[in-house]
Amino acid sequence: MKGSIRLGTFAGISVYLHWTFMALMGGIFVWYLYHGASIATALLSLGLIGLVFGCVILHEYGHALMARRFGVPTRDITMYPVGGVARLARIPREPRQELLIALAGPAVNVALALFFMAVGGGLRSVDSLSVMSLSVLPSLLVYVNLVMAGFNMLPAFPMDGGRVLRAGLATRMSYERATQIAGFVGMAMGGVFGIVAIVTLNPVLGFIALFVFLGARHEVMQVVGTV
Repeated sequence: MKGSIRLGTFAGISVYLHWTFMALMGGIFVWYLYHGASIATALLSLGLIGLVFGCVILHEYGHALMARRFGVPTRDITMYPVGGVARLARIPREPRQELLIALAGPAVNVALALFFMAVGGGLRSVDSLSVMSLSVLPSLLVYVNLVMAGFNMLPAFPMDGGRVLRAGLATRMSYERATQIAGFVGMAMGGVFGIVAIVTLNPVLGFIALFVFLGARHEVMQVVGTV
């Protein structure tokens, strides 16, 4: 992909790092050094971020491999600063298929949270202070994966919850009408996030609000043609 570096191909799907992701990692590294941290500390921080984004890649593989079961290929997976994107060749209009594909990503995060919970419990049971201190990392990854699963299940495009909502609605009405309703819910949610962001002066929430609003609007325009 243009502007990306190919990380490798796994399970027949190519994984790319977008240049903005690499710029983010470089910026974080410089930020740590600028504030007096050692190179080792800066590299350790990048390693922790890498582990988090590794969980994001596995989340995207959850979607991709479930889609493959329904005969839908994945063009590639690309990592951006805001997360990962698995580019499916198409989104199935059969509600059950879209539902299972959408749920597969958060399901991977829940499975990872349970895995890291078990690892952390095992480390804490060891009678060694140095080993027990390592249990902080699995606990952090448990938290990250649960937050990732919860955030992605918000009923708004482009999150998985928006597709789950559309799949549920599509069992009772046309796919286009279900998209319109799910898109409206997403745009409304983005609007609420935006108002809260302005009131609380929270730029991160403001970015999320814009991301949700534009993602919902794009999905509706792609399927229906108008908002």
